[in-house]
Amino acid sequence: MMLKPQDVCLLVKQVVSGPGLAFSHLVAELGISRAEAYAGLKRVMAAKLFDVSRNRPILVSLEEFLIHGVKYAYPAEPGTLTRGVPTGFGAPVLAGHFDVSKGGHMVWPAPIGEERGVAIEPLYKSIPEACLKDPKLYEALALVDALRIGRARERQLAQDLLVRLLRKK
Repeated sequence: MMLKPQDVCLLVKQVVSGPGLAFSHLVAELGISRAEAYAGLKRVMAAKLFDVSRNRPILVSLEEFLIHGVKYAYPAEPGTLTRGVPTGFGAPVLAGHFDVSKGGHMVWPAPIGEERGVAIEPLYKSIPEACLKDPKLYEALALVDALRIGRARERQLAQDLLVRLLRKK
């Protein structure tokens, strides 16, 4: 059983939302079908990223996967210039840390986006909309994208910020 990118989104959403978020709300907020979410739950349990007895992600394992595995499992390929939602080091969480020329940052292609940049596919198609509704999810997944696309210095900062964000809950 192989993890899918939306499984990562499901876990990250669960961590940043904190305990008590009903599964039905989690699924609705991410824009993932119930069937896909349940299948994802099976995959993350098999991957030892979710503790079913405590009904929550195993934070240490999730951090390790996000920091060291996600860039290999779901590599990001820069696309063409497009309109979308800023991600990676162009997102608000990292915007002040790096000098990114106008139009040189990465965006998730989305009609609701107001920035122009280089297209990078989000981990799941509904992520741009979900992130605009949930600032914590946006921060976390933009940092995950920085880990997927960044160089060493950018990845190190993204890693530090992501760990801090995930451990707040």
